[in-house]
Amino acid sequence: MNLVFLFINMNTINTAIHSELATKIAEEYKYISIKGRYITINDIEKFLIKLTNSSRVSFKKIGESEENRNIYQIKTGKGLKKILIWTQMHGNECTGTKSVIDLINFLNTSDSIIVHQILSSCTIKIIPILNPDGAEYFTRFNANKIDLNRDAVEKKAKESILLRKILDDFNPEFCFNLHDQRTIFGVEGTNNPATISFLAPSEEETREVTKTRKKTMNIIVAMNALLQQIIPKHVGRYSDTFYPTATGDNFQKLGYSTVLIESGHYKDDYQREKVRELTFISILQGLYHIGLTTSFSEFNSYFKIPENNTSFRDVLNRYKNKPNEVFQFEEILENSIVKFIPQKVNIDISNHFFHKEIDFVR
Repeated sequence: MNLVFLFINMNTINTAIHSELATKIAEEYKYISIKGRYITINDIEKFLIKLTNSSRVSFKKIGESEENRNIYQIKTGKGLKKILIWTQMHGNECTGTKSVIDLINFLNTSDSIIVHQILSSCTIKIIPILNPDGAEYFTRFNANKIDLNRDAVEKKAKESILLRKILDDFNPEFCFNLHDQRTIFGVEGTNNPATISFLAPSEEETREVTKTRKKTMNIIVAMNALLQQIIPKHVGRYSDTFYPTATGDNFQKLGYSTVLIESGHYKDDYQREKVRELTFISILQGLYHIGLTTSFSEFNSYFKIPENNTSFRDVLNRYKNKPNEVFQFEEILENSIVKFIPQKVNIDISNHFFHKEIDFVR
């Protein structure tokens, strides 16, 4: 039987990857040479060397940062559906970067029918680190203290200009904008951290559900359905408040269906290696769904995803004879290692949950 026909026939096939298979793929194709919370363009360049003779994946330098660090694009697939993915526009948010490296590793080396479907139906361009200066210094901003995620209108930064040029030239139907979120976020109505959060950004202040947003929501519904089988009630929906200068909001407004993924916290996973796998699974399911889907009209289940809240803090120390103490970690780069420095905060503990509780009462 013709496999391409089998997978395109939407009357007989589901667009979801089985949860056990997704977990197995994420574990097997994790590129373990790149790990932790500090990922720079040097790490990417070492990985790219391994792609030099690939028949499926190509890469090239597409520009430079404000401090003249290289910015690369990875390309794969030959299909009609065009998808643009970028990571680390905030330099200290590298979980998405690790996940797309795992994705490329899978697409480049696996003979899975999932790979066949994605590469035959989609053309994918990935910018693995958009902000290499921020990545080097482990900061949200670029070298000129510009937040690239708030520079979509003025485009003051070289990196913002470059991203818009790639967008205009490639003209993708779909975009994936990958970020990390702080450990303070939880899933509304639960006592669980928001391990993965999604957003279909608004196009203007009324938050109208436009055709472009509906397509974005449809993809998120598919990704959430898979994650609920793996990490039930650990998925949140980010606020769709309109930000006039934000990248996702403006790309959505321009007609590019833009999926925002925020990689958050999982139990004892401050290095975000488990979350890396879950982000990879989200992206893989999103691409597979796009590759198979002919209609992106169903979107109502998007609004059933609980919203994020700020119900979590990192550590609670309970005492018998003195007030309890709450700490939130500050992430500091020292000698190429990200250290988690506890900072005391004053909150009402009755309204919060904690990733770790230490009982000094006994």
